[in-house]
Amino acid sequence: MTLCSAYLPDRRTGPGRLSEVPLEVLAVGPAELVLPEATIRDERGGVLLDRGLVVDPSNGGGPLGDGDQDRAARAFGLVNVAFHTQRALRAVTELLGRPMPHLVVRIGMHDGVRRWGGGHYRVPARSSDPVETVAVRPTGEVHLGGGSGFAAADGGGTYFAAPSHNLAIIYHEIGHHICRHTADFRLNRLRPAHAQTNKKVAIDEGTSDLLTAILLNTADIYGWHRGSVPDWDLRRRQLDPRWTMAHFRGGRSDPHAGGTIWASAGWTARERVAEAGYDPARFDRMLLRGLSLSAAEAGVGLGVSARIGVQPDAEVTEQTLRRRRHFGVLLEAMLRADPGLAGPVLAGMAEHGIAPGSTNAELREVARGRQLVAVGG
Repeated sequence: MTLCSAYLPDRRTGPGRLSEVPLEVLAVGPAELVLPEATIRDERGGVLLDRGLVVDPSNGGGPLGDGDQDRAARAFGLVNVAFHTQRALRAVTELLGRPMPHLVVRIGMHDGVRRWGGGHYRVPARSSDPVETVAVRPTGEVHLGGGSGFAAADGGGTYFAAPSHNLAIIYHEIGHHICRHTADFRLNRLRPAHAQTNKKVAIDEGTSDLLTAILLNTADIYGWHRGSVPDWDLRRRQLDPRWTMAHFRGGRSDPHAGGTIWASAGWTARERVAEAGYDPARFDRMLLRGLSLSAAEAGVGLGVSARIGVQPDAEVTEQTLRRRRHFGVLLEAMLRADPGLAGPVLAGMAEHGIAPGSTNAELREVARGRQLVAVGG
C-alpha cells in the first residue's frame, strides 16, 4: 500500500475533502497506474507521476492555470480516479462474492478543439458517438474527458470541472461497468465481442446513479457540478421522494431522467431498510445479487458459456430486451436475492409507484391515475 491524494465525499459544495488515502498499486508509469482491479491512464501523455502520488489538485487546472498547475491537476485526477475505482470495485467484490473484470479508465478522451467535460462507458460497437479513437476492450472501459467549464470551489471562487476530480461522474461510469457484468441490460454477452451496443436504457442509468448515491452516501449526487439546476428539475438527478412513475416518459426520452425515478425509489427503499433496523449494506448486497439474478433469468449465466462472444441458449430479441428494461423485473430479482427484506423494500418502492410483475408503461398509467384522483379530491 502507498499513500495518494484523493477527495472524500463530505456533503459540502465542492469536490470533497482533500485527504491522503491508501492505494494498492502494482505498477506506476509516467501517466498510468496499474492496480489489481483496474488500469488508470491519462491518454494525453507526458510525465505526471514522477513526484509521487500525493499531489495538489490545483483547483482542477485547466485553461486558467499555468503549466505546472495543469500538470499537477492532471496528476491528481489520475490518482483520484484510481482510488475511487479501487474503492468501488472492492466494495462490489465484497458484497457480490466475485470480482468484476479488469477495468481500464482512460482520462483526457475526446480532448480536441472542443473540450469534453463528461464521461461515458464504452464497449466495442459498430458505431459510437463521439467516435472512439482507440480500440475498446471487449469487457468495457470508462472514458473521462479532460474537462470543460467551471464549477464553484468550496469556500468561494471557481474550480475547473475536470471529470477526474468529480466523484459522481467517476462512480456513475463505474456503475455502468458493474451493470454490464451483472444484469447486462443490453445482453452484450450474447453479441459478437466487437459488435456490442453502447446504448443505455433508463434502468441502467438509474442503477448507476443509485450505486453512486450509495458510495457517496448522499441523494444529491450531482449537487456540485449541477448546483445551478433546481432540485425540483429532473435534470438535477437528485434522488428525491417526489419522483414517481407518474413522471416516467420512456420511449426515446432521456434515459437519465427515467433512471432518476428508479434510483430515487431504490434510495427510498434503502432508507426504509435502515429504518426497519437492518444494515443498509444488506440492501446493497440485495441490489447487486438481484442484478446478477436478473441476468440468469434472461439466460445469461456467469460461467464459461457466458463469455463474451459465446452464444448460450438465449437470443438477443426485441422482446427479451424490452423485458430487461422494466423496473418491476429487477425488483422481482432483488426480492429473490433477499426475501427477508421484502417488507421495507416493497414499501419504499411503492412510494414511487414501482411494484413487481408490471411493465414500466403499466406502472406509469397506475401512478398517473392515482395522481389524477388525488388532484380531483
